[in-house]
This record gives sequence, C-alpha cells and structure tokens, in this order.
Amino acid sequence: MRNHILAGLLAGSLGLALVPVADPFMSEARAADKIDEKVQDRLNASANVLQEIMGAPDKGIPRDLLRDCAGIVIIPGVKKGAFIIGGEFGRGLMVVRQPDRKWGSPGFLTLGGGSVGFQIGGQSTDIILLVMNRKGIEKLAESKFKLGADASVAAGPVGRTAKANTDGKFQAQILSYSRSQGVFAGISLEGATLTVDDDANKAIYGRKVAHTEVVEGTLPRPPQASRLFTVLRRYAG
Repeated sequence: MRNHILAGLLAGSLGLALVPVADPFMSEARAADKIDEKVQDRLNASANVLQEIMGAPDKGIPRDLLRDCAGIVIIPGVKKGAFIIGGEFGRGLMVVRQPDRKWGSPGFLTLGGGSVGFQIGGQSTDIILLVMNRKGIEKLAESKFKLGADASVAAGPVGRTAKANTDGKFQAQILSYSRSQGVFAGISLEGATLTVDDDANKAIYGRKVAHTEVVEGTLPRPPQASRLFTVLRRYAG
C-alpha cells in the first residue's frame, strides 16, 4: 500500500515537472509585437483615410487649406456608439509641418473625454483635424489638451472652392472633419481631449517620446510611415 502511495506521488511530481512554465520574456515580446502590428495598421489606415477623402475633391478638404495648415491629426475608424464620457474612443496620429515646410515624423495620440451625450454616428467614423497656425501647434506640444478650451476648434469647410467662405473660421486654431458611411462633413469636437499615446510612440521609436520632439521635428522618420508621407506629399505639399 505504501509503495503504491509513493509511486503515485512520484508520478504526480513528474507530471508537474512536465507542465511548461510561462516565459515572461516571451509574453512581453508577443505583447510588443502586437503593439507594433497595431501601430503599423494605424499608420496605413491614416494614409488611406486621407487619400480616400482627398480623392473626391468636390466633397473633401479644400486643397489650399491642406497646403496651408501647420499640422494634421488623423483618427481613423472610430466605431459606432462610442460615447465620450471621459474614456478613450479613438487612436490616431499627428504630423507637424517644419519651418522648411517639410513634414516631421508622426506622433501617436488618443482622442477621448468631452461632454456626456456626444456620440460618433455611423458604423465607423474617421476624424481629421487641421491645425491652422503655430498657436495650435504649441498646444500639440503638450502631453494632453482639450479642444475648445485649450485650443479653439471649428467645423471645417468642405469642397474644392470652400476656402472663399472661411475667413471667419480662420480665427479657429483647429478645423475638424469627419467621414461616416461615405458622408464627409465638418464636425464640432469641442470638449474632446487629445492625449499622447506613449505605448505607440515607444513601439515606433524604441523609447518614450515627448510631444515637443514631434513638434520640433527632432525624431528620425520611421520607415513604417513611408506610405503616410507619400500621401501627405501628394495632397499637402
């Protein structure tokens, strides 16, 4: 009887020895790979959104506004029913034009916050923000700021010849647009908050990145963003 018990204990201990132990380093590597993949998808989706919107110039962003802007924020694929109640609801990126008029490297951010009751309609909504002057860019240098409170925002004009009617809107630091189910229009985003996405920045640049580095153009241009820059050069100079 005693021998049977000892044999059972020995078999059980051997069985436990054969159970694989989770490698924390492998888990971290898989998590990092997943973040890298999501960031690459975000870069490509942002490029696609801008190209598709500008592919229909009569209903898109006026070309001269896009050429004149000091920076652009793109939040692709905000899902239906995403209420802004202090929570994150969109992940995107920003790119800032440098003094030589070339585009700097992208910085990643999230869009959320705002007043209860605001809802993004449609199955999926893409959001574009044009930052029209240097004051707006200075706000982007902060790790977090609220649209409408820290930076003035207005629904942007739509169409090839819309700029002639936008003199009043140029007082706004940021012009905002949305596209949902093929319908493209200006949208008010007052109260929404832009926040630095440290995980995405680290996935691309290998370290935590300050928004000031994005604004000042001191970061190397990542190869993963090549398609985004191709689209920006084509439509925004």
